[in-house]
Amino acid sequence: MDQTLFIVGINHRSAAVALRERLAFADDEIVPALDRLRESCHAVAEAALISTCNRVEVVGVAADAERATDETLKFLAADRKVERAAFADAIYSFAGRDAARHLFRVGASLDSMVVGEPQILGQLKLAYAQASEARSVGLILHRAFHKAFTVAKRVRKGTLIGHGSVSVSTAAVALAGQIFDTLKDKTVMLMGAGKMAELTARQLSTLGIESLLITSRTFDRAVALARELGGTAVPYDNYKPYLKMVDVLIGSVASTKPVLGPDEFESVVRERRYRPMFLIDMGVPRNFDERLNALQNVYLYDIDDLGALVQRSLGEREREAEKAEQIVELELESFLKWLAGLDLTPTIKDIRYSVERLRDDEMGRARGWLAQLEPAERERVELLTRGLTNKLLHRILSGLKQRDDKTLDAAFTAEVARRLLGAEFDAQDDDPDDADNENDDGDSGIE
Repeated sequence: MDQTLFIVGINHRSAAVALRERLAFADDEIVPALDRLRESCHAVAEAALISTCNRVEVVGVAADAERATDETLKFLAADRKVERAAFADAIYSFAGRDAARHLFRVGASLDSMVVGEPQILGQLKLAYAQASEARSVGLILHRAFHKAFTVAKRVRKGTLIGHGSVSVSTAAVALAGQIFDTLKDKTVMLMGAGKMAELTARQLSTLGIESLLITSRTFDRAVALARELGGTAVPYDNYKPYLKMVDVLIGSVASTKPVLGPDEFESVVRERRYRPMFLIDMGVPRNFDERLNALQNVYLYDIDDLGALVQRSLGEREREAEKAEQIVELELESFLKWLAGLDLTPTIKDIRYSVERLRDDEMGRARGWLAQLEPAERERVELLTRGLTNKLLHRILSGLKQRDDKTLDAAFTAEVARRLLGAEFDAQDDDPDDADNENDDGDSGIE
């Protein structure tokens, strides 16, 4: 299998939120987008799409990774209606070993804005589930994603990288605490009842805020969260009259454009008599127009601002990240050995068939002699020859699988093995369908 894992995309390090939001996909857009990608990118054999606040990445498999990357970039530009030149400088791409390493680091939260944050693993699992629904996952992506999940689990259990309360949501709460001396007499409104908004609400509730308002397009979800946290649910189509009461407004609504702009917000500021108002924009695309920051006593912070605050609190996690990187490298080698084994699968099958055929031929030549033996003796001969065959196969196949990939080329190794055992001639002489359909029940006995 001459297939290569590749990744192309942008993240919080390569592009500001203003660019990331232009390429972002909503959850309900992912599966249709993968269908369109497969139709337009003929070089891409398998594909998954990761779209979060901090990254938009296509993880794919292709025989020609360079061509597949180029086709994917053309697709992103056309599908998101963004000129390719607008994000050309922010794009990164990986292939082969580097792509696998990047995927594992993403899953282990080593490439996150907040190193060690747990949300990315759930987002990665969602991306895999969406790709499975779109039927764009094949053998290699299936293995790659599940290996990434394993890496994340090992990192979480084997290091302290997830300890502490450093996350974007805690950063938002900490930032609110810096703007106001106390939050106990303040009114907070959450726009959106998603996971990040819920985490923020829970942390704010522990600070004893005076009033918590929650509004969401899904009103039942807002009601349930408000009931649990002792807040008040507000219908999404009628939240604006409440803004004049709000000291801290946190936006986490899925929207393709800002839901609040300066024109409608100026009246809110006047009704508040210009008392300070703190806006935390956790949405990508952004919920609040960046021009709101120019209004008097309005303090607007977006997700990149929160990321900068988080960086100040990462000392311990950065030290634990070094241990996590070692786990990534170990699992990377395991995955690459499995991937290399795919190239040897046809060879292994041919060798097994060839050796088994030699045994059968010899047993056939001795048919007359065997017929003179007692049934128990014939069974012992059968077991003896099969045992010798299995031991021989075990040594041959173990040698192939344990070869040093840095010094031996897979194709060369396979060719030598084929010639030594005459497997190439067997494959030509016999019906290929017979060999392809050979029962593999003997695998457990020789590998």
